[in-house]
Amino acid sequence: MQHLREPRPAHPCAVIPGTLEGVRFRRSLEGKFALLAGALTLASVLLAAGLIALTGSVVTGLLIAIALAAPAVAYVVHRFMAPINRLITALGDGVASFQDGDFSVSLNAARDDELGALVRHYNATGEILRRERHNLYQRELLLDTVVQSMPWALVLTNAADRIIYSNLTARQMLHQGRKPEGHAFAEILAHAPEALREAVESGRDGMFSMRQGDEDDIYYLSRERFTLNAQHHSLYLFKQLTRELNRREVAIWKKVIRVISHELNNSLAPISSLAHSGRLLMRDPEPERLDRVFSTIEDRAAHLKRFIDGYARFAKLPTPQLESVSWEPFIDALREVSGFTLAAPLPRDAGRFDPAQLQQVLINLLKNAHESGSAADAVMLAVLQNHEGLRLEVSDAGPGMAPEVLEQALLPFYSTKQTGTGLGLTLCREIVEAHGGHLSLANRHEGGLKVSVWLPRSEAS
Repeated sequence: MQHLREPRPAHPCAVIPGTLEGVRFRRSLEGKFALLAGALTLASVLLAAGLIALTGSVVTGLLIAIALAAPAVAYVVHRFMAPINRLITALGDGVASFQDGDFSVSLNAARDDELGALVRHYNATGEILRRERHNLYQRELLLDTVVQSMPWALVLTNAADRIIYSNLTARQMLHQGRKPEGHAFAEILAHAPEALREAVESGRDGMFSMRQGDEDDIYYLSRERFTLNAQHHSLYLFKQLTRELNRREVAIWKKVIRVISHELNNSLAPISSLAHSGRLLMRDPEPERLDRVFSTIEDRAAHLKRFIDGYARFAKLPTPQLESVSWEPFIDALREVSGFTLAAPLPRDAGRFDPAQLQQVLINLLKNAHESGSAADAVMLAVLQNHEGLRLEVSDAGPGMAPEVLEQALLPFYSTKQTGTGLGLTLCREIVEAHGGHLSLANRHEGGLKVSVWLPRSEAS
């Protein structure tokens, strides 16, 4: 069976005179070369034929024809190639200017061949590059305006630790308003306040306080290292926190006052009422009623004492006394206070922490887990230990926490319980951070809440 084939397109050189392709061929550079070569060949043949007929000798006629035609051909080829060579040279210079970042060079060549198309593409490319450079410049100008007006001090250094960029806030803070670009960062820091210099030289992110006039301003230093153009750079950000911390401190104190006022009123109001009732009963004594009055007063006073003691423990948290602790006795003692199920076998190696403080943390977390509405056997405790540190996880099968509650659960005095002081989780976090660790909360995918406590590995002193 014969296969049908699509007709192959004609080769560009195989053109039919009088067709559109023939017109394109004659206008192309290849066509112009062909026409020039044909004209020179025809002229050379006619000249040779005439000279052979004139001299009567083929050899003599050819030699004379070559001698006469060679200069003429060279001159015609030179005149034909001169504008092409100039245009190619101009295109080469334009491309070189592109490499140097100069996109302002445009070419003017009214040609209808391939070189004309190449020039048009070159000019279009230059226009695109000029437009992109202008847009990039506008974006850089906008970004620089934003960075220069931001209240954070920003310093960018290169691999040699020399400052290559800074904003106005950084210049005011580090170099009396002058540009520090080009200077070594260490040279600038040598004249900076000692607290700022120590914060940078520590190599860590964190807060530091710096004297400004008659007040101490609190700053937070964060740094980021990255690679740009195959060179290491460092970005330093100094954020002033004084106003924000003062605002939060005032908000916290207001909340403390509200909580304390609420608790005092809840205790003092019934105590005052019961004291008045007791005074009336003294006129006509009824022992049973008097006993209930004094018992209630005693209960409210005890509650008030527990409330004040909770604040006192939070304010006077002692430094952890680290010691080697075997897991089985520690867990057995914990079971006596609160029930739970071990989610994993206990580590063989002893842990190193303050047992009383960590027990207090776990008691609070287990108490919260039981109060979440979870089934008692669904309250789980996992103790995981490796060469990096210790992780304890308390999980339950309750409803979990709403996102807005998760964000504020560790803040002091925040509580979703009507009788809560908002210090339970905060005290746990303070104890864990005093051990050098951190505490985190997250909702479980299968439902419930998981509280994770991580403590770094600590060697015996």
